[in-house]
Amino acid sequence: MTDCLFCRIALGEIPADVVYQDDSVVAFRDIEPQAPVHVLVIPREHVPNVTELTEENQSLASDLMLAAARVAAREGIAYSGYRLVVNNGPDTLQSVHHLHVHVLGGRRLRPSLG
Repeated sequence: MTDCLFCRIALGEIPADVVYQDDSVVAFRDIEPQAPVHVLVIPREHVPNVTELTEENQSLASDLMLAAARVAAREGIAYSGYRLVVNNGPDTLQSVHHLHVHVLGGRRLRPSLG
């Protein structure tokens, strides 16, 4: 999708501080970090959100989780702890409609449920 910001980042059309990539995902630093480590992990394939995952692309979920764990290890937060956040839909204020996982860590995080 040429009008999708994250698709354009995945294609290398828009620069990003990429920290990890493979055939199915790209991970890059968030431009408005909410923690010392704040990396977004996105699939190269355009999927608007978790609700839109189908049997044809269900492996993206595991690809995203494995990549998030690799990012945490590379960023040095795998054992101190990190949070994975997936916003899905308007009530969560999802701002980019391309499935993505936030990897947050590098400090003690406050409880986020509520």
